[in-house]
Amino acid sequence: MGLQTVMGVEGIDGRKTMSNHVMEMLQILGIEAARSCIINEIAATMASHGMSIDIRHMMLLGDGEVLGITRFGIQKMDKSILMLASFEKTGDHLFNASVNGRDDKIEGVTECIIMGIPMQLGTGILKVMQRFSSEVVMQFEEENTQKSKELGL
Repeated sequence: MGLQTVMGVEGIDGRKTMSNHVMEMLQILGIEAARSCIINEIAATMASHGMSIDIRHMMLLGDGEVLGITRFGIQKMDKSILMLASFEKTGDHLFNASVNGRDDKIEGVTECIIMGIPMQLGTGILKVMQRFSSEVVMQFEEENTQKSKELGL
């Protein structure tokens, strides 16, 4: 028995009836009801494990298009080649990207983890620069030039 059927049963207040089936909520009650369902499910799951998350974080997760965590949903979420390849059908995604000459900006968390580079968020967002005297810079350049010559570069 679906949500719409239950809402139509005599004696049940259809305005207060909900489901935890996100796609059903989307089809019957609309996107805001589906968003609310996602937020409620995240909160319930975290609470069942004794964790609490600020509602604003759950609201961020609830925003956007309702997609399944399947290869088809992931393909709609992100156009990053490495992100797509990290989920399923790795070879297909990498092959199609190379044939079509696509590149990846390597900006997301998944891409940074795959490439082994710091993510550009949190503490990784800062870049610290140190001032050096011109003598130190010239000495460094001379050493690198000498090493390059030794290596035949």
